[in-house]
Amino acid sequence: MGQPTNLYFILLVSLCRGQGINPDGERSPCDRCDLRLSCNCSYGGFTHVPTVTDRALTLDLSFNNITVLTVDDLTGHMRLRALSLHGNRLAVIHPSAFDSLWSLEKLDLSDNQLTALNHKWFSKLGALQQLNLLNNPYSCLGSPPVFQSLVRLRRLGFGGPALEEMKRGDLSGVTQLEELTVHANNLSRYESGTLADIWPLGCVTLSLHGPFTNTALASAVLADVSYPETPIILEDLHLIGNQSVQPFREPARRRVRYITFHNLSVSDEAVVDLLEVLDGAPLTSLSMDGVTLTGEGRWERASWTDHKSFDEFFIRNIVALDVFKFTSFLQLGFLLQYPRKVSVINARVFVMPCPTSRLLVNLQYLDLSDNLLTDMTLAETLCNGDGTLKDLRVLNISGNALKSFSTVTRLIAKLSKLTHLDISRTGYISMPQSCSWPSTLRYLNISRAKLTTITPCLPATLEVLDLSNNDLKDFGLILPALRELHLSGNKILRLPVGGLFPNLQTLTIQANTLNMFSRSDLQSYRRLQSLQAGHNKFVCSCGFVTFLQSAIKGDGDVQLVDGEESYVCDSPLHRQGEPVGQVRLSIVECHRVLFVSSSCGVALFVAILVCVLLWRLHAFWYLKMTWAWLKAKRSSRQRRRHRDREGSEALLSFDAFVSYSERDAGWVENFLVPELEEPRENNEDSANARSPRPLTLCLHKRDFLPGHWIVDNIMSAMERSRRTVFILSENFVQSDWCRYELDFSHFWLFDGNSDGDAAILILLEPLSKDDIPKRFCKLRQLMSSTTYLEWPQEEERIGEFWRSLRNALRVEEEEDD
Repeated sequence: MGQPTNLYFILLVSLCRGQGINPDGERSPCDRCDLRLSCNCSYGGFTHVPTVTDRALTLDLSFNNITVLTVDDLTGHMRLRALSLHGNRLAVIHPSAFDSLWSLEKLDLSDNQLTALNHKWFSKLGALQQLNLLNNPYSCLGSPPVFQSLVRLRRLGFGGPALEEMKRGDLSGVTQLEELTVHANNLSRYESGTLADIWPLGCVTLSLHGPFTNTALASAVLADVSYPETPIILEDLHLIGNQSVQPFREPARRRVRYITFHNLSVSDEAVVDLLEVLDGAPLTSLSMDGVTLTGEGRWERASWTDHKSFDEFFIRNIVALDVFKFTSFLQLGFLLQYPRKVSVINARVFVMPCPTSRLLVNLQYLDLSDNLLTDMTLAETLCNGDGTLKDLRVLNISGNALKSFSTVTRLIAKLSKLTHLDISRTGYISMPQSCSWPSTLRYLNISRAKLTTITPCLPATLEVLDLSNNDLKDFGLILPALRELHLSGNKILRLPVGGLFPNLQTLTIQANTLNMFSRSDLQSYRRLQSLQAGHNKFVCSCGFVTFLQSAIKGDGDVQLVDGEESYVCDSPLHRQGEPVGQVRLSIVECHRVLFVSSSCGVALFVAILVCVLLWRLHAFWYLKMTWAWLKAKRSSRQRRRHRDREGSEALLSFDAFVSYSERDAGWVENFLVPELEEPRENNEDSANARSPRPLTLCLHKRDFLPGHWIVDNIMSAMERSRRTVFILSENFVQSDWCRYELDFSHFWLFDGNSDGDAAILILLEPLSKDDIPKRFCKLRQLMSSTTYLEWPQEEERIGEFWRSLRNALRVEEEEDD
């Protein structure tokens, strides 16, 4: 039974992980939240709402598999401002699921499986401003009105393939909107006035593919949203003949000024009928995005119509099914003479003949971007630069196959009113040294070309220059009128010199090879206010990090507008990938020279202090003597091993080594040496006694070998002597050499080379242990543990002193006997 149970558990865990819940039934967490408290949990495979921080401001749950929203799924998210459940399989929402979202401003429930709308969902969402209910399978908005409590709603989208009915009161509570989107391609019932109560109404997008076959229904919808200030966007229309354009008749034609068609398929007949319907209408702007022309452009039958109010024509993504049969626009003079703004974008236009250009007598704005123009066809379009388009102020020919920079400057030189020129996304790789430009040119965009260098060809009148995404390595041109300079996406190593641009206010230099910049670099720009320099390869040195962190906080006249997260360290290696604003550098990294200097100074001071202290304590001599003693000890052992191999015994040359101060030499030479070394005659009372043998003493004046290190002499003398006699006095205490001899004797004693009586102390003058400085620790220790002889002040006790000394020196001799 155990194995099937384990298998079941494994399957359960796998299933729960795929569903976004734990095996114990708890919801799985989503930890994809950024510093701005925006949580992106899209494409996570969740089947239940995952848990996120209750401090989240934005929660994106789009493109998951959530089917049910319970009462507890969003509890605690009172701070949430934006919630997206777009693209799930959401079919059931508890009536109180959103009750805790008091601060919610944006809610997206589009592309789900909601078959009915419940007004209780939104009853507590008084702060909601945007609501998207598009593409759900509900057939009506429901009753009571679902938007009744949304008094702050400004953007609303509803409808879908199943929406069939709209009636008055459905939008009760919605009084004004900035944007309204309605998808009602299958709408079959519409009560006039349903959308009429929304005022003011900013922009309306209607998807009415089916209703346009029902003239009355489509006319009623258009009439309710037709206001002079309201742009109307119509989606997914197929205009074939006269009947399809009838909804644009009264009253819509008298009100509508701005019409946009998305995904429009239109025939020649429909174009002619539309022009006739709009004859004399106040229409000022006509836009078409995604147009399929099924005819041949034969629209001259409408040449009698009046379109004096026609000011702007915009067309993008146009496809002519039979382009080779398409007629010239020369017959459309009745239309082309009026517009001041014409945009023909991504329409596969390779040339606009010069005669057609001459018809555009009022043209001030021309956009031919993303077409098939070349240098030669551009010359034809601009009539070889003869100044035909004399009123043209804005020219956009970006995204074409242009390669000659000198050609375009020649063609526009006579456009005396031209202020804006966009030649970006072209094939320019170089520019000449000098060029002719209109004196009125203020804006020039050459971004996303292939320029490697900049020459004085650029006009000095420029106020805005965009050179982003080229291959520039520097920029050093003087442009005194320039206010904005965009250099992102190049290979620039350092900020341009600010003195070249005395009026520059905005500089963009992102995604280059910039290593660092400083406050002085920015101060060279007199009027710079805004800087974007993120996404560069910054070297996080101490000066740069300190400066940038203060700049991020707003300290200074220049504002970094691209955000703290754009500034990331590239080096040193251990800082790579770390945001500059979060870098914390130590004093070692920031003030290395000062730190090293201070450390060396402190170390030198401590070393001097230690040296002085050691000198005061004679530690150097101790170390030197210890090293010498160790060497002597090693030599002694080698000699003993040599004697052991030869079977010989140690040779003791002296009975005693005498350690004394040079100032006490008189006593040693006049009393000690004669008494111990010279033979003495027996008196009569001791005729039968054996005469004492003269002793042999080792004195440093007499017996040390010249040319040898004194330490070696001391060690050798101690090694060849049976005893060591210390003549103690104030002079001895003040003599360093005497103290070293005492210390060596101490080493010798405790190394086991002699018995405990190896040292003999003689006090020439009264000297107690307390009179000896504490630094003479060995002497104080010997005086505490060793019996010493005192030189008597009374003459009658001198003989007893010598007898005691002789006895002490002859103990070992007697033992040897």
